[in-house]
Amino acid sequence: MNADDVARYLREHPDFLSEHGELFTQITVPHPQHDGQAISLAERQLHALRDKIRLLEGKLAELIRFGEENDDISEKVHRLSVALLAAENYEAVRHALYTSLQEDFSVPHVALRIWNSVLAREEAEFASVSESVRLYVGDLRRPYCGAPDNIEAVGWFGEASPHIRSLALMPLRRQTQVFGVLVLGSEEMERFYPEMGTLYLGRIAELAAAALLCELG
Repeated sequence: MNADDVARYLREHPDFLSEHGELFTQITVPHPQHDGQAISLAERQLHALRDKIRLLEGKLAELIRFGEENDDISEKVHRLSVALLAAENYEAVRHALYTSLQEDFSVPHVALRIWNSVLAREEAEFASVSESVRLYVGDLRRPYCGAPDNIEAVGWFGEASPHIRSLALMPLRRQTQVFGVLVLGSEEMERFYPEMGTLYLGRIAELAAAALLCELG
């Protein structure tokens, strides 16, 4: 009989240890943390349970942290929604959008570009955008997060452009047609990374698009 046979026997005869309870204190095994020290099977089981509890507590703490972070983001998105609903014109929409993203979401650099608008305006947000950028943004199925590969979009941040290490490109849609893009930039490479979730970024883009369309057509 080898170790596998013993393990198989115990699995197939779960009542064995309950019928021979004295084995829990008579048989000793190596201590999981102290070399050379022996403990009973009962003590070893207690160590295993404590390790499992610590692991579960860690996972629970992580879930609670994620929940709190989501609650915090949801509250910020709600405040942005209220501000956009209260905006009475384009300037107010723009102000609400920039203020929320820069102050509430702590995004240091925000840029907005709009094309195919019924109204022509002088603001930077309506400056000419190359066809390659419009096609690129139009092909995005969800916000892009990652390295600032699009040099033209990075240039919209002005003097901060050379310091941008990550960005988020968020298409603005009129139904299925893209009419603009909201761009967030950061000097931190890990602020916007390819694997990050984009659920809230997509919702912010939808809110921004709806508010802008109400004012611009």
